[in-house]
Amino acid sequence: MIVAGLAYDPEMTQVVRRDDRGINIECRALRTLVGRQNDAVATPGLALGRTSAVQAVWSRLVDFDQARPHVADALAAVAIAVVATPWLLLHTNHRPTLWLFQVALIVPLIWRRRYPVAVFVVLAGVAMAQWLIADPLLADVSLLAALFTIALERPLRTAVAAGAVLELGVILASSRWSLADSWIRSFVGLSGLLAAALLLGAVLQVRRAHLVELTDRAARLELEHDQQARIAVAAERTRIAREMHDIIAHSLAVIVTLADAAGAKLAKEPERAGAAVQSIADIGREALGDTRRLLGVLRENAGDADLTPQPGLDQLDGLMKQLGATGLRATLTLEGRPFPIAPAAELTIYRLLQEAGTNTLKHGRNATRFDAHLRYAYPQLIIDALDDGRPAQTTSDRAGHGIAGMRERVALYGGTVQTGPDPHGGWRMTASLSAGTINGH
Repeated sequence: MIVAGLAYDPEMTQVVRRDDRGINIECRALRTLVGRQNDAVATPGLALGRTSAVQAVWSRLVDFDQARPHVADALAAVAIAVVATPWLLLHTNHRPTLWLFQVALIVPLIWRRRYPVAVFVVLAGVAMAQWLIADPLLADVSLLAALFTIALERPLRTAVAAGAVLELGVILASSRWSLADSWIRSFVGLSGLLAAALLLGAVLQVRRAHLVELTDRAARLELEHDQQARIAVAAERTRIAREMHDIIAHSLAVIVTLADAAGAKLAKEPERAGAAVQSIADIGREALGDTRRLLGVLRENAGDADLTPQPGLDQLDGLMKQLGATGLRATLTLEGRPFPIAPAAELTIYRLLQEAGTNTLKHGRNATRFDAHLRYAYPQLIIDALDDGRPAQTTSDRAGHGIAGMRERVALYGGTVQTGPDPHGGWRMTASLSAGTINGH
């Protein structure tokens, strides 16, 4: 049984060796548990107080058994032969027949892990022939090693069947040879060894299955973590693209409109042209600052980035002034009793009206006014924007990335967006947000 315990399956010593960077706490805990299971399985015969030197030697033996299992099995067979040969010389008449039986009992162990059932059948046949015509040998311990291997490698019903066959052999051996001075003592002793081999193999098989399950779970957790990281990166890219579109598209639309106006007024009204040019510079600097703040989160030292608050409802008046500087008559009206709104939701409302104003400047032909309306109607907040520009040739002319960005923003708060020509003329954008998702509760 000592040899059987030493030659256990090398798969029991496999530890998940993966990069710990980015792995969540649960996955690291599973790895630790797998390592402990390895220690528990890999040292069934060692005392709890083993020294580090013994651990190092045992680790080398385990690594060797894992790398070269067939060589390890051959060495285990040699070890049994080394122990059994002196016993044969001292306790028998060492006839040639006994030598042949000893060789036949030991050599098949070399293939015990590759063909466990076949090896057990061969050894059982050899043992039966030995019982008929020869004397007992210490090499009969190879039957226990074969039974242990079946219990480790094969289903429980196969191991129980092999144990029943071997128990029959125990009865026959005890009745003929009386190895412990009496039939009862021989039967009990041999049956105990048989049960120990069977139980040890079955327990290690359960431990191995548990270890494989933990290893697979750790691998799944790593895969899920990587997938979640990719999803988070994609979501962040979408968010940044949305912000960049809103900032740059709006600022460029205002700048282009002001530049056109400045060019038209440069000769006749130089003062107004100069004011328009100054507005262009101010809006350009503001857009540049917003872009820098947004891209600052992508730096490794994000702590040094400018943490100026993002636009909210307080900046809507400034947005109306920007639009008014282009010649539009931009107005903002509030209706209803305001309720608390989270900063992220305020940014969404600001971007919705900003995108609506940008669309008016880019696509609203001959537009002269832009009316924004916020209506607090708990549990909803309604955002409405209307211009008086002539409708575009096709609805898709205004349905670019900005409209898609609107829908993505509003979807985060369980709301909806509707855009299209207004029945009374112009273009309308209407969005509704749920108070339960925008008040931060």
